[in-house]
Amino acid sequence: MAFATFVPTMKKFLLIPVMLLILAVPSVAQQVQIALLKYHGGGDWYANPTSLPNLVAFCNKNLNTTISTDIPTVEVGSTELFNYPIIDMTGHGNVIFSPEEAENLRKYLIAGGFLHVSDNYGLDKYIRREMKKVFPGKEFVELPNSHPIYHQKYDFSYGLPKIHEHDGKPAQGFGIFYEGRMVVFYDYECDLGDGWESPDVHHDSPEKRLEALKMGANMVQFVFTR
Repeated sequence: MAFATFVPTMKKFLLIPVMLLILAVPSVAQQVQIALLKYHGGGDWYANPTSLPNLVAFCNKNLNTTISTDIPTVEVGSTELFNYPIIDMTGHGNVIFSPEEAENLRKYLIAGGFLHVSDNYGLDKYIRREMKKVFPGKEFVELPNSHPIYHQKYDFSYGLPKIHEHDGKPAQGFGIFYEGRMVVFYDYECDLGDGWESPDVHHDSPEKRLEALKMGANMVQFVFTR
């Protein structure tokens, strides 16, 4: 399985097969991290504190990745954004990107970065508005059930799984594409982040929690092999 990792060079990404790093320089492979996005506007960007460590642990066990379980926090406008192949974003409320932050996020995504947005309930209207600052003229596009993100190690023939009830709507997966490459994946009416949390947080059934982790692993594999 040919995974990839990011090495920042002059604010651009250099993709290197992770399996080669594991064989040649194991310590370098261990430095690959997924980061949590901190944003302004009042929304609780810090929600679901156990979700990313649990997802990483699941991926390391089941995909043979060597992602660090240390989850850094990175601000939208920071140049540190470019150090991470995947940035995760969640919350329930308002989001505001300044023009400088929107430009920084756009450059990160164009350079090869990937943003996952999980609507923790109440985020939808704000993230749609703010992403138009990042990519003017682009809209979220609903992904068909045949999209490769649903067919990595784990097969989701029905598309995005429904993890938590919000308004009784079906789960939907959306993407933003740049030059044919999906740079943002947005799970709506699904709440993958809640599903990744430790069992004692939301008391999800083991089956539902496993479903969320498998979908998250698919996302990680999709990013590292695209």
